[in-house]
Amino acid sequence: QCSAAARHFGVVALRDVSVGEFAEGSTGMDALTMQRARHVVSESARTLAAADAMAAGDVTTLGRLMDESHASLRDDFQVSSHELDVMVGLARTEAGCLGARMTGAGFGGCAVALVERIAATTFAVDVARRYERATGLVPHVYISDASAGAGPWVAAS
Repeated sequence: QCSAAARHFGVVALRDVSVGEFAEGSTGMDALTMQRARHVVSESARTLAAADAMAAGDVTTLGRLMDESHASLRDDFQVSSHELDVMVGLARTEAGCLGARMTGAGFGGCAVALVERIAATTFAVDVARRYERATGLVPHVYISDASAGAGPWVAAS
């Protein structure tokens, strides 16, 4: 479906289609192909906006983008699951949660939430308890700090 949408737009990959180009040129695609393409195009735009939000320290925008990403993964790309949707929904109702989304492989991956540091421990305990009550499943909830991520390896001298 993504390959068909890329052909429709005359590009190698959907990442080369802007949100505006998608809005103007998506007519003529079947509904499912349009859904899949809408997710990829909007997710590409959200990723760039998330990088800008992180660089600016704008956690409110970053959280909103995470929420939008989950909705798009769930509704347009259809790779979420009931259990992930429950986890994300519970996370979003907790104090201190700025945004949440599924991540990983889909169809059972993980959820990640952006939570204010002061609320992290309470968040983890409450979400785990409420998730087990809602699903009968015991989740593994981890608290981690954001970091700069991977970078070039430099050999010690």
